[in-house]
Amino acid sequence: MSSHTTFVINPAAGRGRVGQMLRQLEAAIRQYAGSSSIEITITQAPGHGIEIAQRAPAGSRVVAVGGDGTVHEVVRGIAGSDKAVGVIPIGSGNDFARMVGLHRQSLGAALHTALQGTVRAIDLGMVNNQPYGASLGIGFDAAVARKALTAPTFLRGMPRYLYSIFGVLKELELPTLELIQHGQTVYQGPSLLVALMNASTYGGGIPIVPDAVPTDGLISVAVAGEFSRLGVVGILPRLLLGQHVHHPRLHFFRGAAFTARFDRPVPAHSDGELLEPSTEYCVRMVPGGLRVIQP
Repeated sequence: MSSHTTFVINPAAGRGRVGQMLRQLEAAIRQYAGSSSIEITITQAPGHGIEIAQRAPAGSRVVAVGGDGTVHEVVRGIAGSDKAVGVIPIGSGNDFARMVGLHRQSLGAALHTALQGTVRAIDLGMVNNQPYGASLGIGFDAAVARKALTAPTFLRGMPRYLYSIFGVLKELELPTLELIQHGQTVYQGPSLLVALMNASTYGGGIPIVPDAVPTDGLISVAVAGEFSRLGVVGILPRLLLGQHVHHPRLHFFRGAAFTARFDRPVPAHSDGELLEPSTEYCVRMVPGGLRVIQP
């Protein structure tokens, strides 16, 4: 096991907050690292974090300084190796950090964990043979995220989110989903969204599958079936509070692998990062497939 630690700093994370903290972050990292072997790298463009993680020495620690998007790139870069991912959670979502018990740590505590914490194995998600750490969402939530990219620049935070939701609702036309497990169709019909989760939350703490466990070797699935525009507005507050699980149009499944097929290309996001719309998503869980640094 290498004692080297690579810090992958994404200056765009946390809506630019990380970029504003660069000097403070670098000073804090060097202070906590002491004489330890470290490398501090600032990402220059989307995808750069994957390359940095791939270049890190075998058996080393690769620490994502940012949010879920930064973690996602590190996970993609180290998947299938003996490297371990750490997190300094300074993003707008931090669902991966929440999943592994790091989201409430101070900067100092998070740095101490990254450098000295215990390496444990959790499950690794795969969608169409691409790794993900915490979450995969297909349908409405991904369409909202895509819509947010074209929202007016003066809108931020909740106003931007609401603008995107109502923009998607205006054009709402549900695709037909066939969800397959072990060769058997477990759900077929109109679907607002399907979430195939390793974590219990996505979207910055939305408890979409409250009982998901990242070490059980299983994908926890939530399917929202047929909802009208008014029905979507009605279910959203319940979803935010985790009070949606007994709704008659919410369906839950658990298993090692699923295939989600649609009658037309449907957008998706993996750890919050947008994927190209597709008619089929083949999803599986690799038990213990990701090494994570935890307290």
